[in-house]
Amino acid sequence: MSQTITEAAFRQRCRDFLDANATGTNLEEPDPRGSKLLDEHRQFQAKLAEAGLAGLTYDRAYGGGGYDPEYEKMWREEYAKYPDMTSSLTISHGMCTPMMNEYGTDEQKAKYLPDMITGKTVWCQMFSEPGAGSDVASLQMKADLDGDEWTLNGQKVWTTLAHVSEYGLVIARTDVTQPKHGGISMFIVKMDSPGIEIRPITQINGGTHFNEVFFSDLRLPKDALVGPLNEGWRLATAMLMYERVAIGTGSASGIKTPNYNFLAKRATQNGRSNDPVIRQQLMRLYSQEATKSLVSMQTRNALESGKTPGPGGSLSKLHGAVIASMTRTIIPSVAGPVTAAWEQDSGDEVYSHSVLSSFMANIAGGTDEIQKNIIGDRVLGLPREPSVDKGVPFQDLRTGTQV
Repeated sequence: MSQTITEAAFRQRCRDFLDANATGTNLEEPDPRGSKLLDEHRQFQAKLAEAGLAGLTYDRAYGGGGYDPEYEKMWREEYAKYPDMTSSLTISHGMCTPMMNEYGTDEQKAKYLPDMITGKTVWCQMFSEPGAGSDVASLQMKADLDGDEWTLNGQKVWTTLAHVSEYGLVIARTDVTQPKHGGISMFIVKMDSPGIEIRPITQINGGTHFNEVFFSDLRLPKDALVGPLNEGWRLATAMLMYERVAIGTGSASGIKTPNYNFLAKRATQNGRSNDPVIRQQLMRLYSQEATKSLVSMQTRNALESGKTPGPGGSLSKLHGAVIASMTRTIIPSVAGPVTAAWEQDSGDEVYSHSVLSSFMANIAGGTDEIQKNIIGDRVLGLPREPSVDKGVPFQDLRTGTQV
């Protein structure tokens, strides 16, 4: 049975909690691996759970709040007025947790969901491979059943926060005789297990929160399988939909213009807010961010009404990438020379880091080209691109690094 509380009382409860705890993050030391920021966000999530405001729509039997979706919407609307304290948990909470809730067995949900909701455990997603980037279905990592255990061998790449995650969801090929979109299954992996090696990837902005993950004869219990055997592509597609909603809409609701706010403040500080060209650039950025917020609100409303995310999530994801590209071109005009060279301890390195980090938006969570194909095919109903490997057993394909 769902919990009930008046809207006014619930919103006040949210505001009281946020006033006391959503104070923003203040990292004084470099954090290239993202571990310090994650620790702060975990602490916030633990307090959120203690206040009964975490996992609002999940079943109380699994550590959730047991509220109707309308309460989640109210929380997001209130949260939008405060600093975001959960961005490091986007994958764990926006993708892995809803997947476990939707596709996990009762035993899996009872075992994992409570700690996922509180942030006691953080989860990562392992899909991409060196020979299967945007074409995830070309993955070559194998999982072989040996008695009552699975043996996994292969490599994943671009795995965000794998080095600080306790668990991960991974997809591997379990039947090479099926076409590439078949014969794939999803598994729960404990990240400190023997047989797993995690190596950092150094990014252009100096960060290292992406990783390569190597699997060498990793042994998993038979019940580590999530969902039906060989239906991992269906689960992976659902998880990608959750991912695009999580990345594209964020953790709060309402009209959000963070890039505009960031650059408009700088333009005012350095006396360029009256420059007509910069004013035009900033207003175009504001318009794009406001429009994206409206689309994101519509996407979230569908999700919170109990519907599994559909391909429409790609609209927000692609729009976010467009905004990132626009922001990248505006920053040098607004910030000036400090974009390239700054005084030590001035804090101006944020502009260079923002430019360099913006390129990630066009790749992470699926490239712009993939999003356009999804929108054209599954949203607009345009004809699909020709496929030469349809119905061909994966073992007969020359794909990625397979020979």
